[in-house]
Amino acid sequence: MTRFAHPEDVLIAPILTEDTWQQMEDRKYAFRVSLGANKIQIKKAVEELFKVHVEKVWTANMKGKPRRERLSQLHGRTSRWRKAIVRLAPGDRIDIMGG
Repeated sequence: MTRFAHPEDVLIAPILTEDTWQQMEDRKYAFRVSLGANKIQIKKAVEELFKVHVEKVWTANMKGKPRRERLSQLHGRTSRWRKAIVRLAPGDRIDIMGG
């Protein structure tokens, strides 16, 4: 298990897509998180940073997408990453755009 000194080390960035905006109506928020973070660490980081109560955490390891550089025919992949979706307690919300 990886230890993180600060909650900012666990949560990298919010994921803002059309699908995640619709999930926000159901109190679900998506974040890009550190590869070594587990559900307990993610829950504590969200609660500490945003002063909310987390009911449930879902995680998924996302594979890197294949990429190719056209002229040199080099093949490779983008970096793999981890996604977390958290559901907040009723009445709580996170102002993503407000900082």
